[in-house]
Amino acid sequence: MKMIQDFNFKGIKTIVRVDFNVPLDKKTLVVTDDTRIRGALITIRKILSDGGSVILMSHLGRPEGRMEKYSLKPVLPVLENYLSQKVLFADDCLGESAVQMSAALKPGEVLLLENVRFYPEEEGKPILSETATDEEKKAAKAEMKARQKELAKKLAGYADVYVNDAFGTAHRAHGTTAVISDYFPKDKIMFGYLINSELAAMDKVLNNAQRPFTAIMGGAKVSDKILLMENLINRVDNLIIGGGMTFTFIKAQGGKIGKSLCEEDKLDLALQIIEKAKEKNVNLYLPVDSLNGDKFENDAITKVTAVDAIDDGWMGLDIADKTIKEFSDIIGKSKTILWNGPMGVFEMEKFSKGTTEIAKAIASATAAGAYSLIGGGDSVAAINKNHLADKVSYVSTGGGAMLEYMEGKKLPGITAIRGE
Repeated sequence: MKMIQDFNFKGIKTIVRVDFNVPLDKKTLVVTDDTRIRGALITIRKILSDGGSVILMSHLGRPEGRMEKYSLKPVLPVLENYLSQKVLFADDCLGESAVQMSAALKPGEVLLLENVRFYPEEEGKPILSETATDEEKKAAKAEMKARQKELAKKLAGYADVYVNDAFGTAHRAHGTTAVISDYFPKDKIMFGYLINSELAAMDKVLNNAQRPFTAIMGGAKVSDKILLMENLINRVDNLIIGGGMTFTFIKAQGGKIGKSLCEEDKLDLALQIIEKAKEKNVNLYLPVDSLNGDKFENDAITKVTAVDAIDDGWMGLDIADKTIKEFSDIIGKSKTILWNGPMGVFEMEKFSKGTTEIAKAIASATAAGAYSLIGGGDSVAAINKNHLADKVSYVSTGGGAMLEYMEGKKLPGITAIRGE
């Protein structure tokens, strides 16, 4: 596997899988958050500064066929502004325009291809009728797999080198994230700087963590984080649990949770996690108090109670002050911190304090020398909302991909390059 920093792209045409799946204003279709575009710039600039040319491919949204609202055209002005140059655009990633423009691309030029998901072959999911027999399903899957290979082969034909820099889709076995690498020699495929930095951050936390190592797990459901928790219990010193999943643990231990969120079918699982933490000598921390609301609304009436003494008709929607202090103290004594998931209903201002204070505690610990890795939509949003992105060690761009990697799963987009 080649390393991008050691490769000279002079005179070489490179096709780069980026993650330009950016949010757009629904009315104007203007990019509202260009974080992912900025994340790809270092890789693009490296190729251009070496004297190479760049073909960019990405998806945007979940289109069903060609849909104008999912076009990558709104990315063009943002990209042109950052690169200070004209960016060419092919309005169909597999069309004649893409073939001709790729062939004519000169050193120093950049070409953006239209949304690769306008073709179902990218994701490789066959469209099946509800009445399809097992044989028909098998045949449809085989046909779609063959078509996915054709898509990947055609796109590979545009360039001499393939670079994958789309960590957000690395957990998908799609045409442009995994299959395409089969059509390049092994010394002509590599990761971009973004994926390299993502992998370095996660490997540091998983394999080279300084102690004490604290993992903070939030979010709504135990079921969403169970594999991650099971993997981390073998590695961490402290496991902090917050968010909606708290109440499955509290009810499993006989606590009163009112009408708080609870996965009734996961109570035994919660008890197993508690037992496993004891076996591994991991300190498992649950909230001690809860900010409760009488309804799931920002204008709810609120009151604070012990987390295991929530009255009927009330629901826990955030951690309260005693818990914030306890969790912040643990974070402050940590040398490695992993945070995935909010402490409460962060999107409602009234119930965002817990998540915000944890974000600040992580930033303070980082300033004192800890290494901190942040991943997951709401955790990242809390960091960004409080302007703390440059106050933590690393903010991951890939929620699902990060989760699966940290769970110990093989990611197709990673294994395709590493040859695992």
